Amino acid sequence: MLSHTFAICAYQDSPYLEACIQSLRRQSAASRIILCTSTPGSYIQALADIYDIPVYVREGKSDIQEDWNFAYHMAASRLVTIAHQDDCYHKDYVKSLQAAWAKYPDTTVFMTDCGIMKKEQVQQRGMMLFIKHLLRLPLQLTFWANREGLKKLILRLGNPVICPSCTYDKEALGEPLFDSSFKFALDWDTMWKLAGRPGRFVCVEKPLLYYRIHEGATTKACIQNHQRSWEEAAMYEKMWPKPIVKILMFFYQKAYQAYD
Repeated sequence: MLSHTFAICAYQDSPYLEACIQSLRRQSAASRIILCTSTPGSYIQALADIYDIPVYVREGKSDIQEDWNFAYHMAASRLVTIAHQDDCYHKDYVKSLQAAWAKYPDTTVFMTDCGIMKKEQVQQRGMMLFIKHLLRLPLQLTFWANREGLKKLILRLGNPVICPSCTYDKEALGEPLFDSSFKFALDWDTMWKLAGRPGRFVCVEKPLLYYRIHEGATTKACIQNHQRSWEEAAMYEKMWPKPIVKILMFFYQKAYQAYD
């Protein structure tokens, strides 16, 4: 069994952090948990003490890419999941990823479907989740999912990858994992780059992650300051001619309504 770490990116005093930790402690397969933060404080330290989790502090201003890379770096294991403090994981998440690597040892990225934490948001987000599921369907051809063309195919119409559902093979991918000029689309940009490298993408189409949408989410902030639309247009321009980009953006921006 390959060694695995959940590296939680903790930011300020999130009221959801403890629920995230509890979901990781309930895993049915062995895994290590660490807390990584660029905003250290008594709240984070208190939870770390309660659950006996080591805390690693990154010096410098908070930054999503730098914080994620720091968490990835501090994980002393081959497999790393960068856990978001707002989300929770199904108890069989680690069991499923271990099974994936046992069957396909060349896996570099493991991902899953997700569920929504609040029932009232399920209907609102249902269509978006269904579209993401459709875009990921080519990965069910697992035998061919080590081919660049198939891996990039799932990313050409949008980003269907649920970032906190991903586990990475640190030994195969090296560091830094994230190397993007984007703030919001950095995960899409990173997946596009990883798709061009050797290795297999494996997706389990089960909701092994429970996603939380709330007022303080980075996604919503990026939409409000229009950063998301600019970055996503830039991503499309890497893959399509500009006239097609305009069409794609027209439909893709409708998905923003899920955060209203």
